[in-house]
Amino acid sequence: MVPRIVLDTNVLLSAFGWRGSPFEILRRTLQGQFRLLISPALLEELQRVLAYPKFHFSEIDIARFLLTISEGAEIVFAPPHLSVVAQDPADDRVLECALAGAAQFIVSGDLHLKDLKSFQDIPVLSPAEFLQRFPA
Repeated sequence: MVPRIVLDTNVLLSAFGWRGSPFEILRRTLQGQFRLLISPALLEELQRVLAYPKFHFSEIDIARFLLTISEGAEIVFAPPHLSVVAQDPADDRVLECALAGAAQFIVSGDLHLKDLKSFQDIPVLSPAEFLQRFPA
């Protein structure tokens, strides 16, 4: 069975712009080793973050990356209903996606999410921790 995962926006951003654990997870996901779950809300957040001027990504590269993610992921419709992360309510969208998509893992570099350690029996792992569980 292929593990069902939610990658937080910060992990996807890192996978797009740099190498390292996030890139490796995304590469292996696109090869079919993991099943990426993403919601429209997370896709919108990713598009907004990728467009920040400080990252210097071109509009064409952003569009290609979003298309790659959309085509390689299972789109999960997760209506906003959680209020778990008071410090950053946008993090609740990650949790909602994980619940709605029956995720087995949440992969995030976000401290608010990582502090949870797990959410409704779904482990919240850093990219490095996730890869330790699934060595190549």
